[in-house]
Amino acid sequence: MSKSFVQITTDVSRALATLRKEIPDTMQGFSALAKNALQDGALTELHKELIALAIAVTQRCDACVGFHVKALIRLGATREQIMETLGVCTYMGGGPALMYAAEAVRAYEEMLPRTS
Repeated sequence: MSKSFVQITTDVSRALATLRKEIPDTMQGFSALAKNALQDGALTELHKELIALAIAVTQRCDACVGFHVKALIRLGATREQIMETLGVCTYMGGGPALMYAAEAVRAYEEMLPRTS
């Protein structure tokens, strides 16, 4: 059976809600870190999300791929920007990164109609 990135991100979001209740200080700290790391600076939020996608692909994290693709769509990333990012992932990470680059394409194509 093929995985659904919409389902993966939905399921993980539910589990994260539980963590927010059970370990609120840790989750608030992580949220603050994410917010500060991704805010516009010398790099735009869009560029930082492309970097995050690259790391998600090379670390082979399905949920991370899903969440960062969703953010990139929200930020208006072009297909070309995403594809170039995945090309760098493949260059740096070899075959395993290529397989997850393909997964990121699936996530993009699955989520694009839902967020447009």
